[in-house]
Amino acid sequence: MSVEVKNLSWEVNSKKILDDISLSISSGEIITILGPNGAGKSSFLKIISGDLQCTEGQVYFDQSNLDDISIQDRSFIRSVMSQSQDVVYDFSTREIIEMGWLDRGISSYSEDFKKAIDQISEECSVKNLLEQSFNTLSGGEKRRVHFARTLVQLWRPSGSDDPRYMFLDEPTANLDILHEQKMMKLIQKKRDEGLGILLILHDLNLAAKYSDQVALFNEGRLVDKGLPKTVLTEDTLSAVYGLKMNVEKNPFRINYY
Repeated sequence: MSVEVKNLSWEVNSKKILDDISLSISSGEIITILGPNGAGKSSFLKIISGDLQCTEGQVYFDQSNLDDISIQDRSFIRSVMSQSQDVVYDFSTREIIEMGWLDRGISSYSEDFKKAIDQISEECSVKNLLEQSFNTLSGGEKRRVHFARTLVQLWRPSGSDDPRYMFLDEPTANLDILHEQKMMKLIQKKRDEGLGILLILHDLNLAAKYSDQVALFNEGRLVDKGLPKTVLTEDTLSAVYGLKMNVEKNPFRINYY
């Protein structure tokens, strides 16, 4: 099971933002998109989520064209955490997380609602924040709450084999080191449970440590895709980012000057 992106391009006012990108996101895999600002990373995520319509190309979820999947069914297959998710009204943290819940009228799901909220709140280290007003939280706490909401959307009873995909745009932004590492380990846990996960990150070393595959974007094009140690080379990174890069082999680490 996978999300297949074939020859995807997107133009705005005759300016090509994405140019002929083909990529796949498999169940049980973390793939991270890397690249400088303006490379097209967030636009790509919005298109495969169904929030934007591509100019050319196709997106398939398990061989079904995205255009043929209803908005309701999309929400059951994939969840999305974008860069910025402002909340105007004074909801509690619990209410924000509960907004991710979908049961499609299946009674067994509804019976496990409280269990799912409690489990995911614990995993995301936000259980102590549940009764607090969301708008009083710090930036990092808000990110963790939105991550919890994203996970709640994809919650299934144990043993479910539903295809599920999670698209996360800079999920570790505003997190301290402890919660950054806890989130990435939790993302790996969800991969091991069978989710296909697409990340956008700016931290090259974080991507190298936690990703199964990386895809390097630059100026709307896919420069390279593959294992982190294969793609993240000194010459390629220096050319894409315009900085002198040094890649240490053991342990694998990227330094820049």
